[in-house]
Amino acid sequence: MANLPKPIFEKAPKEDIFKAIAEEVHTLVKQKPGLVRMGIYKVFIFLAVYGISYLGIFLWGNHTWALFACYAVCGLMMFLIFLNGFHDAAHNALFTSSKANHRFCYILELFGSNSFIWRKRHLLLHHPYPNIAHWDIDVKQSDLARIHPTAKWLPVHRYQHIYMWFLYSLYTLNWLYIRDFKDFFSTRDNYLKRVVRIPKMEYFKLFFFKVLNLLLLIGAPLDLLDQPAHMILLGWLVMHVVASSFGAVALLSTHVDEHAVFPTPAPDGQIHNTWFGHQLSVTKDFSTDSKVINYLYGGFSLHVAHHLFPGISHSYYPAITRIIRKYARDNNLPYINYPFYNAIRSHYRLLKKNGLEHNLFTTGEL
Repeated sequence: MANLPKPIFEKAPKEDIFKAIAEEVHTLVKQKPGLVRMGIYKVFIFLAVYGISYLGIFLWGNHTWALFACYAVCGLMMFLIFLNGFHDAAHNALFTSSKANHRFCYILELFGSNSFIWRKRHLLLHHPYPNIAHWDIDVKQSDLARIHPTAKWLPVHRYQHIYMWFLYSLYTLNWLYIRDFKDFFSTRDNYLKRVVRIPKMEYFKLFFFKVLNLLLLIGAPLDLLDQPAHMILLGWLVMHVVASSFGAVALLSTHVDEHAVFPTPAPDGQIHNTWFGHQLSVTKDFSTDSKVINYLYGGFSLHVAHHLFPGISHSYYPAITRIIRKYARDNNLPYINYPFYNAIRSHYRLLKKNGLEHNLFTTGEL
């Protein structure tokens, strides 16, 4: 595993379609520079709503219904800020200043995670190698989920199409209190440590900001509200369930459906596809014509545009997606867009298919 060669894509042909797409996209960005501000305005609206909801916990939290409502809105805003603000900033696409983008990424620390480790996971492993085993860290979130068809099969996987929906509703809790620690301390099958050395300061930040987050969201309400401890803890759990359930749509709908492609590199790392062809074959869009979905999910519902142009603000993605769809239609490219409920249903079928011990798609035998 340590000496696993990096995947290498085929060189793009001289008349590469992606070059033509990129030319139109860059012309679009030059013609409409003001669209960058739309993404900034949006994320600060979400930040303001999060701040008001957090204060609401203390102002109105002695009323149980208000306590749960404020925690729930905090959870929703937390993931909206992540999808629309932090995600763009991690790609240097929220602000025009690199320093401003880097500073904004620290918002993830206040939510209890670690921005350094998330950016390394996302920028060094997921984006360059989506759906490639032993490289795309998002394909292997937990041994409880068998997403990649060649992953080790466990008897419990027979039921993953049932129990994973419960676990998805706890996604942020797994992220903050299990996955982050595995990234930092695990020595078994740790994709991340093959490509990055974690600075000592990040270990301090890992613990410090998790404690700070728990003090802000549990400790302070326990101290200042006239509510029993179990109600505060239940409100905090509601916050994470709302954030996780909303985020699950984005996380499940873009790469891992029943028709997902999981290319296997040759022993020397060669992949028989260009970078553009690979990104297009493993990435899906959902509900691209819905203004509400696009507003809420940012660069996730328009995910093909994001994977092809990650350094551009998601405010441009509706227009970029129209360009991609035009070229896909004219050149018979494997572009896929479907309603989000179809995406969720298709992910269910993937879980059921890959939960089988003898997977036809792996063995090739009837």
